[in-house]
Amino acid sequence: MPGKRALILVENLSVPMDRRVWQESVTLRDAGWEVHVICPQGARQDTEREAVIDGIAIHRYPLRAATGGPLGFLKEYGSALWHTFRLATKVGPVHVVHGCNPPDLFFLVARWLAFRWRTRFVFDQHDLVPELYLSRFGRGEDLLYRAVCRMERLTYRAAHVVIATNESYRQVALTRGGKRPEDVFVVRSAPAVERFHRVPPDEPVKRGKPYLLCYLGVMGPQDGVDYALRSLARLPRDDWHAVFVGGGDTFDAMVALSRELGLADRVEFTGRIPDEDLMRYLSTADVCLSPDPLNPLNDVSTMNKVMEYMAMAKPIVSFELREARVSAGEAAVYAPANDVDEFAKLISYLLDHPEERRRMGEIGQARVGGPLSWDESRKALMAAYSKVIA
Repeated sequence: MPGKRALILVENLSVPMDRRVWQESVTLRDAGWEVHVICPQGARQDTEREAVIDGIAIHRYPLRAATGGPLGFLKEYGSALWHTFRLATKVGPVHVVHGCNPPDLFFLVARWLAFRWRTRFVFDQHDLVPELYLSRFGRGEDLLYRAVCRMERLTYRAAHVVIATNESYRQVALTRGGKRPEDVFVVRSAPAVERFHRVPPDEPVKRGKPYLLCYLGVMGPQDGVDYALRSLARLPRDDWHAVFVGGGDTFDAMVALSRELGLADRVEFTGRIPDEDLMRYLSTADVCLSPDPLNPLNDVSTMNKVMEYMAMAKPIVSFELREARVSAGEAAVYAPANDVDEFAKLISYLLDHPEERRRMGEIGQARVGGPLSWDESRKALMAAYSKVIA
């Protein structure tokens, strides 16, 4: 195989919409790797089947998102796996296959490529899938949960190197995964500074109110948008407008819940929007919301929205979660886990204290520009690749 070739596999987002995968791809390209990515097509962007963007070859496949319970995800993942095998054959020999979960199924592709071309496997653990299963479906440790745990064990076993998004995930790789410390690297997700930049505030988006509250992110069962809405319904004031940016499985249900709570005239749902509109909302926002409830997954996960709020120098209201504190530190205030009344009180407190909002925003921006920056993650990523090809 001429040169160094890497194949990155991702299933739950298109690329370059998946900012972490895109940053990793660009970093590898800059280090002299030929990079190919296999991912699903996007609904509104990343719709071409084949694309070469900034020298990175992207191979996309059609995928219908799961509906309903776990069986819907089995159908989705089966289709994704078939397309991934098909496109990996088209890409041809590679030195490294870099599988991003969920699902924990790309070890199958990695083993097949290792048999054909002695490919090495990097497992990029975006989520703890057993905890995701428990948090999303509430079915307990049933047969499917045990199957999910088995897929994770097989993925760890196949991986030559594991990339973890934070120290909590690294500890899982060392304990539950049985990996050696020298084979597990922490590559934190970090906002793309060229994407998240302040623009002049756009006062009309406040809809005539003094304050704007903003939520940015996925809207799934485990993401807590319902907690945010119930908190807003408890605010003893009406001097605010709130905008919820993003989409997901529960988008329609959250719109319906806002109406049920009497918030229809004060809460706006935009769906996914272009970056220039997102920057207007975030630049205008006075307080940003991170309402992820305490559950087995959220407590140990790094929330991208927290990092993105900090990049925009915005104060954050969060529930008390282990990794939320690691990421945000004093850039956020923390309500007791899942306590919507206290969450509402903290929103109100920040709205009444502009100097505290400014101080928190400066702290967050400094953290993202320093110890939590992609420059630091880039070093860890390249160390992981040096290890896997040594």
